[in-house]
Amino acid sequence: MAKTIARPSDGGGRRSVGGPSAMKNTARKSTGGKPPRRSGGIPSAAVPRGGAEPKKPHRFRPGTVALREIRKYQKSTDLLIAKLPFARVVREVAMDMTSMEIDNLRWQSSALLALQEAAEAYLVHLFEDA
Repeated sequence: MAKTIARPSDGGGRRSVGGPSAMKNTARKSTGGKPPRRSGGIPSAAVPRGGAEPKKPHRFRPGTVALREIRKYQKSTDLLIAKLPFARVVREVAMDMTSMEIDNLRWQSSALLALQEAAEAYLVHLFEDA
């Protein structure tokens, strides 16, 4: 199989400027290497071959993912409930519990954080026995 490679022509010591006329084609033997890439619309992996079924997704054995999540959450110390939705629920419950005279309660961020820590600790303790 011969491959043509463009080489600049020898202009007798003079430099020729630009254009395809300045290039000279020389046939060379191919030494192997990578085959040329196919340019097609559909990749070969996406085309089904003779009734071959699509690859099934990988599934872990029952309980493997649960144990991995248990280890992950036992290592972590961050809060698992989002802070803003929790604060909204706390404010809503506090408004329902107070009398109508008080229309606007102010909350310290540390108080909301303490309530959230206590609520999450309670839920963890509740789910330990389940």
